[in-house]
Formats: sequence, C-alpha cells, structure tokens
Amino acid sequence: MKHFVLVLSVIFLFSCSQTPKSTPVENKRSALIDYVDPFIGTDGKGKTYPGATQPYGMVQLSPDNGRNGWDWISGYFYPDNVIAGFSHTHLSGTGAGDLYDISFMPIAGTPQMKKLDDVKKTPTIVSAFSHQNEQASPGYYQVYLDDYQVNVELTAGLRTGVQKYTFDLQHQTGQIKLDLGYSRNWDSTVETKLTIINDRTIAGYRKSTGWAKDQRVFFYTVFSQPFASNKVLLNDKKEIHLEPVQGKENEAWFSFDLREQNTIEIKTAISSVSIENAKQNLLVDGLDKTFSDYQKKTEQLWEQALAKVKITADKDNMVQFYTAMYHSYLAPRIFSDSNGQYKGPDGNIHQTSAHHRYSFFSLWDTFRALHPWKTITDPEHSKDMMISLMAHYQAYGLLPVWNFQGNETDMMMGYHAVPVLVDAYLKGIITNDDIDSEALFSAMKKSAMQDDFSIKEYRELGYVPFEQGNWNVSLTLEYAFDDWSIAQMARALGKQDEVDYFLNRANNYRHHFDIKTNFMRAKDKHGEFKVNFDPLAYHPEDYCEANAWQYNFFVPHDIDGLITLMGGTEKFADKLDAMFTTEQSAEQLPEWISGYIGQYVHGNEPAHHVPYLYQYVNQANKTQQRVRQIMADLYTTEPDGLAGNEDAGQMSAWYMFSALGFYPVNPVSGEYILGSPEVNSAKIALPNGKTFTVIANNQSAKNIYVESVSLNGKKHPRFTISHKDIMAGGTLLFNMTSEPK
Repeated sequence: MKHFVLVLSVIFLFSCSQTPKSTPVENKRSALIDYVDPFIGTDGKGKTYPGATQPYGMVQLSPDNGRNGWDWISGYFYPDNVIAGFSHTHLSGTGAGDLYDISFMPIAGTPQMKKLDDVKKTPTIVSAFSHQNEQASPGYYQVYLDDYQVNVELTAGLRTGVQKYTFDLQHQTGQIKLDLGYSRNWDSTVETKLTIINDRTIAGYRKSTGWAKDQRVFFYTVFSQPFASNKVLLNDKKEIHLEPVQGKENEAWFSFDLREQNTIEIKTAISSVSIENAKQNLLVDGLDKTFSDYQKKTEQLWEQALAKVKITADKDNMVQFYTAMYHSYLAPRIFSDSNGQYKGPDGNIHQTSAHHRYSFFSLWDTFRALHPWKTITDPEHSKDMMISLMAHYQAYGLLPVWNFQGNETDMMMGYHAVPVLVDAYLKGIITNDDIDSEALFSAMKKSAMQDDFSIKEYRELGYVPFEQGNWNVSLTLEYAFDDWSIAQMARALGKQDEVDYFLNRANNYRHHFDIKTNFMRAKDKHGEFKVNFDPLAYHPEDYCEANAWQYNFFVPHDIDGLITLMGGTEKFADKLDAMFTTEQSAEQLPEWISGYIGQYVHGNEPAHHVPYLYQYVNQANKTQQRVRQIMADLYTTEPDGLAGNEDAGQMSAWYMFSALGFYPVNPVSGEYILGSPEVNSAKIALPNGKTFTVIANNQSAKNIYVESVSLNGKKHPRFTISHKDIMAGGTLLFNMTSEPK
C-alpha cells in the first residue's frame, strides 16, 4: 500500500478557521524512488522506521510514538495514533531497541499529556495524528499533528537532520521542545549537556548506556529564526537558569513569535566525537541550504542508488523490490565525521582520511545475503565497510560480532565478520592495497582461537557441550561455517597447514548429528545426546532463536556431506518436504517466530537458504515453488509486509536475490543457486561499466517453474551461476512455464 498525501502550499493548506484536509493522490512521476514505501515493515514484525535518511546516512530522523514495548523498537509502530517527538537516531528492523537521541517536538496551545505505558513514571507530551495526513518517501517524511495544528516535514543530509515545522496561522506563538532524556534507554542516560549559544543556535550532547554500553551523541542545532524566549528543565523538571546545563535528563523549551513567519526550519548535525565536530558536519552538509535543497539532494542520491538495478515487473513487485533495495541501504551506516574522526570500540577517538568508517554491523543476520548483495551492486561502499571491520579489530583486538555506535555489543554469536571479509577478499573487493592479507588472516584466526564464547570447548571437543550454556548446537554449526571460510582464506594465501586445520574444524557439525532422529542435537561433555528431545520445542539453551528443524540444515559449506549424513538424496528430500509440512499450533510458538510454512520460519535467518537446497537433490521444481510461495505470501506492500524483523537488510536482501532468480546458499563460495525469478527483467549496472541482465520470459504468478536456462545464448547446464559470470556481464535467460520440469 503506497502512502501518498497532497501537501499544498502553506497559504492554501493552513487556514486559521479549520484543520487542513489531505486528499490521497497517485504520484505520476516515473522515478524509482516513487516505488519505495518506507511504511512497509512499520507494522507487524518488521520493526522499520519511516523517517528521513540518506543512503548509509549517519542521521535517521524519524517520528517516535513514545512507547517502550517490543513493537516500538524502531520508535514508530504503524497501528499507533500519537507522536511524542522526532529524534535523530534509529535502528532498522532489529530485535532489540536503542537510540531515539536528540528529540524535538513542536507545540502550539496547550500541551496534550498522555501516560503511554508503565515504564514512564509521568505522562508524556504527545499529539494525535492520522495516516491520512502522513506520507513518506526516500529522504522525506511528513505528518500533520492534529492537537497542535502543525505540519511537520523531515529530510536529511549525510550527518544532518532537517525539520520544517509549519504552524497553523491561528497561532501567534509556538514552542519547540527539546528532550535530551528521551530515548529507548529511558533509565540509562548517563549525562546530558545543553548550551544556548545565541537566540538561533544551541548545542550539547547525550551520553548513555544501553545495548551499546558507551553511546555518545554530540549535536549542534541552528533554528531558521530566533526564539523569543527559552526555559530549561533539569532532571526533576525544575527550571534552571545556569549556563551551560548539565544533568541526566535535560529538557528545553523554545518560544517563537509566529506573527510574521509561521514556518521554522531546524538543522541538527550529530557526531560521536564532539560538539565542534557536529558543527563542522553541519557546515559541510550545508548551513545555508534550505529544507528544499536538502530534500532535493537526498532524493537524487536515493535515485542514483536505486538505479543500480533497474527491473520491470508488476506494480506490487516493483514496490516490493525497490523498498527492499531502499532498506538494504540503511545498514551499515557512516559513523565517522566529515573530518574523519570517530569514537572507536576502545572508547578512544580515531582518525581516518581515505575511507568512511561504518558502524551498525548486524553480522549474524547480514553475512548471509546483504553483504554478498553489496559485492555485486555496491562494491565501492562495501570496500569501506570491510576496512571498517578491520579498523574495529585494530582498536578492539577482535573482529566485530555485532558492532553498533562505535561499540562491540557481542550480540548473537559466531565470528561472522570472517565470512564477510573472506567473501570480499576472494571477490577482489579488498586487496593488499586496502588491508594487508597477512594481518587480515591473523585477525580471522584470533577470533577462531580465542577462549571466550565457548570457543575453547569447541576447539577441544569439536563441539559446544550443553553444560556450557545457551545455543550450544547453534554455536557449533555456525563456528563450523566460519572455520570453513577461514580455510578458504588460507587456501588463497597458500597456507596448506591452516587449510587442513580449519577444514577439519569445518566438519565439527557432524558431532551433533543423531542418525536415530535425523536431527542436530545437543550433546554433553562426554559425547552423550541430551535426553527428552523434541524437535518442535524452542529451547534457547540449545538453539538460537529457532528449534531443531530450522538448524538441521545449517551446513551451507557442505550440503553434499549433510545429504550423506541424512542417508542420501531421497531421504534428504523427504526431510526437506517434512520441514515445510510439519505443523504446530501458534500457541506453541514464541512471539518472535513468524512467517512460517510448516517448520520453515522465514521471519528469522537460520533457515533462509533452505528452499534452495532442493536443487542439490535434483528437485529444482520444489525450490521454484517454495521460493515463489515465500515471495507471494510473506512479502506484501502493506505496513506489515515483512514476515519478520528486517534485521538491517537481510530480509530485504533475501527478496532481492530471489526476485532476480538466484541466492547465495553459501555466501563465501562465489556461487549463487538458481531459483524462480519474480521480475520480468532486470539490468544490474556493474562497477566495471558492464551490465548483467536477467530476463524471465513468460514469468507470471502462474508460470513459476523454470523450463530452461541459458547464459549468454548458451544452454546453462548447472543449477548455479558464479560471481565471475555475473561480473563479466551478459544475459541470464529463464524460460518460465506453469508446469514443473
């Protein structure tokens, strides 16, 4: 569902006699950004935000409803009907919440107070709003606040958020509230500071501890017109007149005379380093630029990013694809300032000159498809991201697990920076000129040879015993894949002893396989399987956000070996069939399990590759049927159109690959497994100036099966296509039919 609203000029839109009305209209432009709907994922399990940002932008300026439940992790939940403010930092589609830093709210007349949940001890200032008076597109967000008769528009530069508040003409004065205590971590603010520099300029910071333990957000804000007066409330909300103001939860109110000008623009740049750096970020983005200047520039950047892949498809698929592509540019994101400085994971300030530094690496999710997608469509920025991973290692001593706001969170598991880096190295995204290969290999080995995270036990026993703690089966399986990835790096460097060692460790997944039940099961330190096994049960002590069914097929580096373990191709195919047909009641499922077909759960990542495994047992038609079923049923154009957390781009990357007709089952192999394309055609603009084209003849909702495949005019004999094939340019042609072949 695309959300459009007609925003007329201020003279006609706002009258002093009535609340403005908006009429949804169909946008007639042919720009690719018009196919993006940022509201997709803001309902249901998606956990996305609808606000304004640039591709990989440091600022994510977006509305917040003010509530603290799981549904509001990104700040905004589509079913809600109030807005509490507009803050400058947000996460896209994660399973845990944080941020909402530097929150502004325009107010006219009497502030409306509402107690939103049991977490906040006092009522919050909010305004009601209607989705009929709201719209969003790449780099732009607009909403009308009913209680205050204020039209709010948001856009963004790379490191600057720009707000535009247009007050109804009936108001002679208006107020803007800045709440430095407002955040996802309500009880975790360490310190805030506010300095009023002059009657147009303020600055300060917010330091907090939450998901990331040491968060620092410095800001510099400039108003387009002077405020007539101000007041600052400190912690207990008592007014204070000291300058500057430091405390835990500073709140400031700025009053404006609206009689001559009822529109106020606010530019706020942020930094992880200092107020001075935030000021410089604003100067670089453009202090003198207007809201319209920022919006136009950001829309141009989004159009350029989306134009790297041009598809033809029906309207819904166009919206799904380009919204997915939009989401894929929201992470990782730039963390270094315009002068190259940034806060490192060691707490110190670091300097870079040649490359941006990126943060927000949700690697447990994104190693699977998001990073391989970037190696095809955006290798330039992918290179900077790889250099950022290595910079994290140089400051912290280990490659990141889940890097966020210049911190290591150790969220989730595995050492999945390894496969991302190996894939980039083997594809030539990074070379010795970017990162010394010996240093890179040493960094990978250090992750694999450490003693923490049950890796000591894994090394000694060949698996993680259940006495060791949660996720033991999942840990072994994911470590085994990472070890296989290290072996590929060792092979590229001619280190045969290391190849043999890590390939041997890559077989550790076999320790968990129980031939009697045909499942991967937990073992004790003596090698005995855990009793009372139930493959349908969600046991966090054994499996990470999954049950035995979903992890049973996580051996992406050795599918042939897994097939042999399970008794051959026929039994393996039967097991795949059973995964998609074994039902259980919704009451037995945790809240975070969603998007399921039998025991296949698309709303979480561990089984994302499973539909493509039928290709390995000569049942391509079942891959084609299941992939198209997932795209048709579990991706829609509604606000709840994502079956699970967007997870920093992984859910979208799965869709983009699958819509084009191939997917990286093993994301380090350089091979993609063919499926069933949902687009009619696609042209990928490659960085070498060549074009890779996908054509799906006769493709439709009925014609989901592949009759034949050709590459560059020749019959394609394999069910894979290599990265080298794609980067060489050419045409991959699918002939589609309605009957399995």
